Amino acid sequence: MQIRELDLKELLMVYEVVSQLRTTLTYDEFEDLIYEMRKSEYKMIGIIDKEMLIAYAGIAIQTNLYHKRHLFVFDLVTDEKYRGKKYGAMMLEYLHDYAKMGMCENIVLSSGFAREKAHKFYEKNGFIKTSFVFLKSVRK
Repeated sequence: MQIRELDLKELLMVYEVVSQLRTTLTYDEFEDLIYEMRKSEYKMIGIIDKEMLIAYAGIAIQTNLYHKRHLFVFDLVTDEKYRGKKYGAMMLEYLHDYAKMGMCENIVLSSGFAREKAHKFYEKNGFIKTSFVFLKSVRK
């Protein structure tokens, strides 16, 4: 088993796991968005075992006025076949080390209200709730 950065040749494998979290995202949308996000230093990190993607994190080191230099976790998902086996915690440990190596002050993520199991998981792993994320559509 290894934890490593994934490359664009592995997008189909990544999509099969990410789509368990982002259920309305088509493969074509996913691919287009990944290519666009890579311009902002978006990295794809995976736990791989026997050529299978077990857990995935989409991350970027960012800087802003309130979190300063931080690691932002856009996506964190463990394949449903492997949930409850500590792979998510293993990924968070890896991301903690990644953030330290990147000279970040924090790891930051956003999670939807309905994902109560995920919230308990994050809290169990040392995260605290600090804010709400507000969204307003500009399409209407």
